[in-house]
Amino acid sequence: MSRRLELGFALALALAVSVAFVAGSRGTNAPPFDFRTSTLVSGPQGSRAAYDVLARLRVAVERRRTALFDFARDTTHRAAPAVLVVLDPPRSLYPAELAQVMRFVRAGGRVVAAGSGGGITRCVGWRTKNEEVFFPRDSFRVVSPARSLTLPPVADFLKPWRDDVAAESRLRVRGGQVEEDECATVPPTAEDTLLHLTDGRPAVLRLHWRGGGSVTLVADPGYFRNRVWRSTDVPYFIAPLLMPARQGSVVWDEYHQGFGRGRSMVGVVMGWLVGTPGGWVILQLVGVLVVGLAVAAVRFGPARRGVTTRRRSPLEHLEALAAGLESAAGVDTAVALIVSGLRRRLGRTGLLRPDEQRSWLAALELALPSAAGRDAVRRLQRLITQPGGPERALAAAQAAEDVWEELRPPTTRAAS
Repeated sequence: MSRRLELGFALALALAVSVAFVAGSRGTNAPPFDFRTSTLVSGPQGSRAAYDVLARLRVAVERRRTALFDFARDTTHRAAPAVLVVLDPPRSLYPAELAQVMRFVRAGGRVVAAGSGGGITRCVGWRTKNEEVFFPRDSFRVVSPARSLTLPPVADFLKPWRDDVAAESRLRVRGGQVEEDECATVPPTAEDTLLHLTDGRPAVLRLHWRGGGSVTLVADPGYFRNRVWRSTDVPYFIAPLLMPARQGSVVWDEYHQGFGRGRSMVGVVMGWLVGTPGGWVILQLVGVLVVGLAVAAVRFGPARRGVTTRRRSPLEHLEALAAGLESAAGVDTAVALIVSGLRRRLGRTGLLRPDEQRSWLAALELALPSAAGRDAVRRLQRLITQPGGPERALAAAQAAEDVWEELRPPTTRAAS
């Protein structure tokens, strides 16, 4: 490979890395459009910070991407759920899911619901002021529970659900029969206001049930967003509310956030390659490598003339074999191999003992039509029996070649 081609590859690689880093820096400054309070969203509006804080505190955390229809009796996980966190999901829970949540509370579990909580807030008899408004319009100052904490204003607060509506929600028609709603069967035994506005209206409320279960209602889901956790004292107030009171894991509901369907491994890898700066670097390096291989594989100019090689003649092979055996002091073996090679070239197979070689050579002498061929066979017979040095192997090779020249067909000789 020439120096110009190597220099071109180096410049292309540097350009690819520079473009990838520029694209990555531009991508990080893109305005966020995902407003879901999900632990899978790492932008300013997401809730990844709360999940990471509990994980660093060595609390067992888990993201649930399936519905809550079997939440109270789910035994597929090693660590039983102790806290369920539902952060104002865009999708509401079904009545059967709310029933499972309340059974989990009555069994001693804890539930933390932000905003409407997918219907959990209304299920326990409360609602938020901005429940029907997509964007909050006002902010309300709060009274910090501790002097050392400085909490930001909230965008919402809690209001009790109207008695007439609550009375109507206690009855539900299913299959033509009137059954009591799961949300109103067992009322809470106590209420604690953990955070309130300056006029006393609750912003964070905890409801207690018999058996140790509780439901913590946080009116403003903004208290769980990454931007607030990184710039205020909110983590010192919210993190204790998420800690489990019994042995178990903290389960974050991601199914109702819209992350129910899992992606394949190929989709995850391709999404990472396309959506991250490191992925762009890898893709562009692979592209440069493919182009480099394609350029290096093309041969410019005429094809080179092949190098002609001449095959050794049979005599040269025999002489080389004889010389090798001579250096190893194997004259008898060399002579026996030469006779076996002549027998194989004449169409016979198998190794012969010394006495069988002599009888075969005697029969071959009688079969030869010319006097030169019979003389060559007699020389081979003498070389098998008589002693001698290295010259004995060379003489046997010459005699075998003379026999082969006498027996070779005339057409082969003319063609050669």
